Amino acid sequence: MRNPPYICALDAVMDVVGGKWKALILWALDERLHRFGELRRSLPGVSEKVLAQQLRELEADGIVRRTVFDETPPRVEYELTADGVALYAALGALGEWGERRMRALDLVPTHGEEVS
Repeated sequence: MRNPPYICALDAVMDVVGGKWKALILWALDERLHRFGELRRSLPGVSEKVLAQQLRELEADGIVRRTVFDETPPRVEYELTADGVALYAALGALGEWGERRMRALDLVPTHGEEVS
């Protein structure tokens, strides 16, 4: 973790998943592993620089595993670690809250899919 001391456990969690893109990265990687380009295409609006930075931080926190294959051209894949899977599952209650709120506000997810 990068910014201790923490006021509470939720503060420690937010240090790992805080920001606009990290929860969405977890969402994408929960479905399956991705190569960098696939991941970027699945997250419209994220810049290459920000995505790379967010992935490095998630990797440093043990949430995402980066595998580099010795091929030409090089292939790099990203997937959730066991801690990443557990974190994504823990965020499920937040996703359910967000879904209820979106319905109450008559909002639709950007991809037209249910949020969870």
